[in-house]
Amino acid sequence: MYYNGYQLPFIPDRFGGGQQPGFQPPPFGGGQQPGFQPPPFGGGQQPGFQPPPFGGGQQGFPPFGGGAQEGGPPSSPPPSYTPQESPSLYAVDPGAIRGCLYRFTYVWLNNGSSFWFYPTYVGRDSIAGYRWRGFRWVYYGTDLRRIRSFRCS
Repeated sequence: MYYNGYQLPFIPDRFGGGQQPGFQPPPFGGGQQPGFQPPPFGGGQQPGFQPPPFGGGQQGFPPFGGGAQEGGPPSSPPPSYTPQESPSLYAVDPGAIRGCLYRFTYVWLNNGSSFWFYPTYVGRDSIAGYRWRGFRWVYYGTDLRRIRSFRCS
């Protein structure tokens, strides 16, 4: 009996034993059909297929490296005042906060903390950019569901 181009070992019945005469086991690694060519490294994409650039920010995640290569933090500190919070009756959605990209934005989180933020990326479920830490900008990202309200200047 043959399988995949190789003769299968003789399977003895319960009364006999041994292997068929002339049996040669396949080479180590299972063996392959003559002329078999494995797909090219990377999975063998379809002709004309272009994979997305590495770290392109797909699937709601910020670009690889945090997006700092997209201009970096602002060169000046945020405004010295704290804006008045206007309570939001709705969840913060990406379309609303997208208008604050690359602008000083004051953010109030559900846990009670608030801070100046400079968003550089808005995804379907998350936001990323730079958070003011009193004396410098620090890269920061969070889930949009954690934001209670925001106001951009």
